[in-house]
Amino acid sequence: MSGRVTIRTVPKPWGHETIWAHTERYVGKILHIRAGEALSVQYHNVKDETVYLLSGELLYRVALEGGELQDVHLKAGESFRIAPHTVHQMEAVTDCDVFEVSTPELDDVVRLKDRYGREGTSAP
Repeated sequence: MSGRVTIRTVPKPWGHETIWAHTERYVGKILHIRAGEALSVQYHNVKDETVYLLSGELLYRVALEGGELQDVHLKAGESFRIAPHTVHQMEAVTDCDVFEVSTPELDDVVRLKDRYGREGTSAP
């Protein structure tokens, strides 16, 4: 896969994502999450993500060392890393724009719980 990419927007039940780069080494996205909507409770086997909140307020739920999900309230300008095997979820308190850069494995999503009926699927 080359470093060239066609920018594309992918509709999601929680909003949409714009993929602005997809190379052999990384993927760059901007997620727009509508207020009150949430991504799946999920983890990745290989994918490693770094996330920066561009705008809005977000609840980042994370299970530290196999424990229960804990809420971390984030505001614009804050960031976090999601290492492989980390159970996590993002829920928008207000409309959010999230900048995400990850390793290139788009299909590496294991959904544990999903309010849109997508449990267990692994898809971009």
